Amino acid sequence: MYLALLELKAARGRFLLMGCVVLLVAALVGIVSGFTTGLGDDTVSALRRLPATHLAFSPDAESDQFARSLVPAETLERWREQPGVRATPLGVSIARGTTDRHTEVDLAAFGVEPGSFLDPGAEDGRPLGGDDQLVISRKLADEGVRIGDTLTVDRLGIALKVTGITARASYGHVPAGYVTTATWQRIRFTTPGATTPAAELPRQYGAIALRTTGGARLAAADRQLGTRTLTLDAAYAAAPGYTGERVTMTSIQFFLYLIAPLVVGAFFGVWTVQRQPELALLRAMGASRRRLLGHTLAQAAAVVLGGTLAGAALASAVGLLVGTEVPFSLPGLSLTATMGAVALAALAGAALTLRRVAKADPMTMLGAAR
Repeated sequence: MYLALLELKAARGRFLLMGCVVLLVAALVGIVSGFTTGLGDDTVSALRRLPATHLAFSPDAESDQFARSLVPAETLERWREQPGVRATPLGVSIARGTTDRHTEVDLAAFGVEPGSFLDPGAEDGRPLGGDDQLVISRKLADEGVRIGDTLTVDRLGIALKVTGITARASYGHVPAGYVTTATWQRIRFTTPGATTPAAELPRQYGAIALRTTGGARLAAADRQLGTRTLTLDAAYAAAPGYTGERVTMTSIQFFLYLIAPLVVGAFFGVWTVQRQPELALLRAMGASRRRLLGHTLAQAAAVVLGGTLAGAALASAVGLLVGTEVPFSLPGLSLTATMGAVALAALAGAALTLRRVAKADPMTMLGAAR
C-alpha cells in the first residue's frame, strides 16, 4: 500500500488526469440519472399519487389509454359488485385555461368523485366539492394560480372556482388539477362552441380505478365486464412520452456504464505495460503476486473512488443549480446507487489489467532477456 501511494505521488499528473475522466463520467451518469427520475416524476407523479392498485380501461385502448379509453357507467356499477374490489371512476384530459387575473396555464384535468379514495383532499383551502370547483396541485400554484381564482377552460367556456391546493403533481409534464367526473365529462365531450346540456353528455369515464384485496379475481372480471385491467405501475406507460423518455435516458446511462470500464481499463492497461520493469524488479526482490495485485487494485480504487465521489458532488451541485426550473430529481439513495454502479464498472475495467500484473517475470531483471 505504501508503494502504491508513492507511485500515485510520483505520477500524480497521470492519475489526476484519469481521476478527472472518472469524475466526468460519474457526474454525467449522475446528471442523466437525475433527469431520468425527474422526467419520470414530471410525467406520472399524478398517477403515482393515486391510491389505487389497478386501473381498468376499455379493451380497445392498447396505448395512450387515458386519451383513447372510454368505459361506460354501467361497467363501473358492475365493477362495484365484484367481491374484494372497491371501484371509482377516473378521467384524465389535457386542457388549457385562463384565470380571471389573466394567468394562462396548461392543466391535466383529473376527474374524480368527491369523497372517493381518489379524492386528493386539500393541503390549503377546501377539498373538491361541486361541479364548478377545482383543486389545483402545488405546481399550478407555482405558475400563478391562487385559491379564489376563477379558471375558464379555453374554447369551452367552463368556469371553475379554485377552492384548494394539494400536493405537487403532474401528468405528461402538465400540472394536475382535480375536478368532479361530471366536469371532466364536459371537458372531454363538449364540442367547442356548442351548448350541449350536461345531462346529454355520454356517461363514460377514461378508466375505473380499483383497490383490491386478496380475494379479487381481476382476470375473470375483465372477461365478464369487457375491460382490460393493468396494475398502476403498468399504467404509467399510458402517460404521453413516458416510455420513450425512459428508453432514451436509460440507453444513455447504459452506454455510459460501458464507457467507464473501457476508459479506466485502457488507462491501467497502458500504465501496467509501462511498469513492467518495476513489477519484474519487485518480483525478483521477493514480492508475491498477491501483493502486486493488491498494489494495483489499491491504485485503481484510489483513483476510481476519488473521481466518483467528486463526480457525485458535481452531479448534486448541478441538481441544486437547476432547482425546479427543469425536471431534475436525484435523491440520496438514487445518487448512492448510481455512483456505486459507476465505481464497480470502473473497477471492473481496472481488473482486466490484473492478468498482465500477475504475469510479471522476475527473470526479466535477472538477465534472462540477455
